[in-house]
Amino acid sequence: MTSIKTIRQLGSQWVTQDPFLFCAYHHDIFPQGNGHMAPAASLEGRQIGRDFQGKDGWNMYHGSKVPGFPSHPHKGFETVTIVEKGLVDHSDSLGAAGRFGEGDVQWMTAGRGVMHSEMFPLLKEDTENELLLFQIWLNLPQKSKQVPAHFKMMWNETIPVVTKRDSSGRATYIKVISGRFDNQEGPAPAPDSWAADPTNDVQIWHVHMDAGAEFTLPESSTEINRTLFFYSGESVTVDGKRIPARHSLDLAPEAATTIRNGTKTAHFIFLQGKPLNEQVVQHGPFVMNSHQEIQQAIYEFQRTQFGGWPWPSEEHTHPRERGRFAIHADGREEIK
Repeated sequence: MTSIKTIRQLGSQWVTQDPFLFCAYHHDIFPQGNGHMAPAASLEGRQIGRDFQGKDGWNMYHGSKVPGFPSHPHKGFETVTIVEKGLVDHSDSLGAAGRFGEGDVQWMTAGRGVMHSEMFPLLKEDTENELLLFQIWLNLPQKSKQVPAHFKMMWNETIPVVTKRDSSGRATYIKVISGRFDNQEGPAPAPDSWAADPTNDVQIWHVHMDAGAEFTLPESSTEINRTLFFYSGESVTVDGKRIPARHSLDLAPEAATTIRNGTKTAHFIFLQGKPLNEQVVQHGPFVMNSHQEIQQAIYEFQRTQFGGWPWPSEEHTHPRERGRFAIHADGREEIK
């Protein structure tokens, strides 16, 4: 018997199951910075403003000087941004801002609408600037799509990691971003999130397995959707079936799943949750329950710009010398 329901090959946008919408995967080996947080390399031949071609192993995305995503709107869902390597400069229409990365997580509820930018400052000038980022889109139920926008930081130092060793002493490390594992509870999610209700069993874990390690994913209730994303490593054996890296597995929740790693360290994102079972109508960065609501969302954005853009540039970045920090819309500041 196997718990594997579906196997998919991974690209840059990962297919997820309800209550998740998708997961964007970014892995860029940016060159050295030029002192202005931009690449110390020629941008010739790149489609500036829309560079997703992966030339030389990195992208400018929508950035013109610093790589990243200039100001853009979101409405009706949440983003959970895991920055394993590199840094992100966040700015938004609420006046909130921050620089986070190197294992930090930002949880942002777009709710009734927010504008934000995500730029990738290249601070290292003597070596490459690697970026490894996962952005998970988590849907909001219809009753919560008009809640106020909100963001919170989960600093790497505050996110619990559970270590499980197999009979040979090899370790699996489970970073609990949302939910709980082995009686270890993760940080509280944003207050209006589907994940804020424990009965929805939303789990977001970042998992790392030693070479040759074995780990058993415990069973859950039958109404839960769960997917394991094997994004880096060589191969693993799941319930006796060999799976090469860069594949995802939709798993049946009512049975435990046994994972045996191959000869290299393996890395996974695990997503689980009770589905909303609501109609999803998406138009770019707007996710609602009907086409009429989408039209209303577009009209609201055109009329209000979701509060406008309070920063001097659509590609706003923070001073080069700043470390990791967050300034919230209420003025509260966190410095790491």
